[in-house]
Amino acid sequence: MGGEITVLVVDEDEDVLELTETFLEKESSAIDALPERSAKAAVDRIREEAIDCVVSDLRMPEMDGLELFERVREFSDLPFFLMTAADDKETLQRAENAGVTGLVQKGVGTDHYAELATDIETAIDG
Repeated sequence: MGGEITVLVVDEDEDVLELTETFLEKESSAIDALPERSAKAAVDRIREEAIDCVVSDLRMPEMDGLELFERVREFSDLPFFLMTAADDKETLQRAENAGVTGLVQKGVGTDHYAELATDIETAIDG
């Protein structure tokens, strides 16, 4: 690892934000997770701060995770992961077709955080 990986975690749910932040940092000493509750505020942070990767919830008010991805792609090619509890095949296919770096299926337990941390490291290190 070549130093810290700054990951912006976007989710309107404070509990999910805290859980994601905690487990990503627990799974990888290289990850520094920053929380953001608003997709619109996330766009501003990505423009203004040194962010290496984005992990966003798919379903959010105002702007969903896929819309956030499309906004970010207008000015950056950061690795972008979508997290979802949805099992909606059409939505998941739309996300894959749009070119997101990865999709993470939320579920019971915390195993998906270990996989996500590894995927983030891989996306950053190439």
